[in-house]
Amino acid sequence: MRVGALLSRMVGAVVLSALLLVASTAAGIWWTARGDSRPSSDAIVVLGSAQYNGVPSSIFAARLEHALTLWEDGVAPVVVTVGGKAAGDAFTEAEAGRDYLESAGIPADSLLAVPEGVDTLESMRAVGTAYAERGWTTAVLVTDPWHAMRAERMAEDAGMEAESSPTRQGPAVQTRTTQFRYILRETAAYLLYRATGESVAGAPGIG
Repeated sequence: MRVGALLSRMVGAVVLSALLLVASTAAGIWWTARGDSRPSSDAIVVLGSAQYNGVPSSIFAARLEHALTLWEDGVAPVVVTVGGKAAGDAFTEAEAGRDYLESAGIPADSLLAVPEGVDTLESMRAVGTAYAERGWTTAVLVTDPWHAMRAERMAEDAGMEAESSPTRQGPAVQTRTTQFRYILRETAAYLLYRATGESVAGAPGIG
């Protein structure tokens, strides 16, 4: 066999493997997004998103409302809100989320704000530390459907036994075009994390 033909086959095999990896990752994200796991857990963990002077954005509010429903259903005794703040902000995402849920009727002693993290990875590591300090292990994650698989992986890498109950409301799930865009972004972000152990900041639900 000529060297050129062998190299061509090798390149073809590498390209095919890469395409299969991307396709299988996207399929995994889609499949995880369709799930809704609600096991009895130590806490419900709400992934932060944008807030405006203490008022959660529509994406964040949809997550918080879903977490409220889970808490009312007895999935966990505590709701953890997580997320830091951008330069110039007066509130962190965690604080805005905690205040929203307290106003909705969850007692203050059933809420824990972890005001750290500019992306999912930092947030999950901060929550992992809070879990270790309290001897907790199990979590139900609340985020957008397309974000669930990466959030689960990062939570598990931070020492938690995590499952997800994604929200079915909000801008991230409104149209098929939006869904397709989020799946593409999450596929890239998930593969980057698995390859490098690093996260990427970006649109809500992507960092």
